[in-house]
Amino acid sequence: MRDIYAIVTLAYRDLMKLLRDPARLISTLMFPLLFIVILGGSLQGSFGSASGFDYLAYVFTGVFAQTLFQSAAMGVVSLIDDRENDFSQEVFVSPISRYSIILGKIIGETLVAMTQALGILVFGLIAGVRFSFTQFLGLGWTGVVTCLFGAAFGVIILSNLNNRRTADQIFPYIMLPQFFLAGVFNPLKGLPWYLDFLSRISPMRYAVDLTRDIFYVGRRDLASAILQGPMFNFGLMAIGFLVFLFIGTLMFVRKEQNR
Repeated sequence: MRDIYAIVTLAYRDLMKLLRDPARLISTLMFPLLFIVILGGSLQGSFGSASGFDYLAYVFTGVFAQTLFQSAAMGVVSLIDDRENDFSQEVFVSPISRYSIILGKIIGETLVAMTQALGILVFGLIAGVRFSFTQFLGLGWTGVVTCLFGAAFGVIILSNLNNRRTADQIFPYIMLPQFFLAGVFNPLKGLPWYLDFLSRISPMRYAVDLTRDIFYVGRRDLASAILQGPMFNFGLMAIGFLVFLFIGTLMFVRKEQNR
């Protein structure tokens, strides 16, 4: 019960930190807004009419998955900051499992990212993306899966970093290439072999593709928008989640025990 209480407390703390910081909430939504409204709208205006392909919905679904994946991963990596401040020092010396700290952080950052997801859905509607209630529920389900997958990816990054400065230097080089290798903005079919290889080992790719699997069900452009079926993407993400979480948490706990 002590560990369960610790998990709930840590998750609640992360959510409250976001809700009590309007500037942070607004800043986290600015890039999705720019990508969906400006990039998605410009691609639709330039190529959508001629090709008949809905680029606005394509960019919207890509940005939705990318934002949640990145937000959850970065949120878990922020545990480095928590480790160095007074609050986290009290947590790390408290009689709770290090596994509980990681799990609480994952759940908390999932809640934070899903709060941002509501804003992205609103931006999509404003930009002209139309989706049914079934699609809305599907985006909610894939959003939670994407957040958990991204948070687990963040755990394995966290386990290999010692301070925030290193994280700030390395993280952009881990995330930014995946924007393009995951097909957030651009179709991935017909890539050169080396880019295709890098795309296939990019975790974000499968989160983006799963989101489109669910969103495009029943649409005539389904085959043009997706790369693999939902069961393939979900299964690979489930395996990746378990591997990232197990190895990352094990390395994190071992590092903390040696501090």
